[in-house]
Amino acid sequence: MISRKNKGNQVNSMIDNDTSRLSRLTAILTQLQTKRLLTSTFLAEKFGVSVRTIYRDIRALEQSGVPIVTEEGKGYSLLEGYRLPPVSFTESEANALITAEKIIVKNRDASLVKEYTTAIEKIKAVLRHTTRANTELLSNRMLVTHNYTEDASSTYLASLQLALTNFNLTKIAYQKPDSGEITTRVVEPFALLSTQGNWLLVAWCRLRTGFRLFRLDRITQLAVLSEKFEPHKMTLQEYFERTSHP
Repeated sequence: MISRKNKGNQVNSMIDNDTSRLSRLTAILTQLQTKRLLTSTFLAEKFGVSVRTIYRDIRALEQSGVPIVTEEGKGYSLLEGYRLPPVSFTESEANALITAEKIIVKNRDASLVKEYTTAIEKIKAVLRHTTRANTELLSNRMLVTHNYTEDASSTYLASLQLALTNFNLTKIAYQKPDSGEITTRVVEPFALLSTQGNWLLVAWCRLRTGFRLFRLDRITQLAVLSEKFEPHKMTLQEYFERTSHP
């Protein structure tokens, strides 16, 4: 006769197993959306289960209506064109998540970094193609060297992120640090940096015909223009190599 305690343990074990499997099925679906082809061996190793378990998981996804294509001897993929309904993030909201990712990966707690990285991968997987491409561009054009918590000193980061990824000319009123004089510039946003608590814009300044750094807290007015500019054919690392800026 099974005791009440043992029955409780069995129920808890079943719940844990079901929760673990549901989590794995969700993760497999995410992987299928982010990669062209996945093998059962790769999935088994990634999730620490047997290949036979992966076979059962794939069948379960197929039975739930997910159109999985099986290529004999190669692996699994999603039917071309199939996508889960996209997460209803605006591009600005997606950019905010990418910005948070840049800050969080500098955190000294490895568990926080790991969990956020996993979460952001799932979010990226269901973004619309254009939004995902723009967030990848933004991620490659942002650098965070410190993570100080300070009072907000600027309000233009989100607008500049959109201008950067969509290659929109931007008109700014900029206050010079020495004289306090305000000049109007038309710039081509290239990169965004965070250092010592301040956000900096790297942009090609049409007034000075060269790359310049602009502190966002010294921008008194900003307008993203409809006119586009030709993207600069270099990476952020190449920019650092070509200039004396750290």
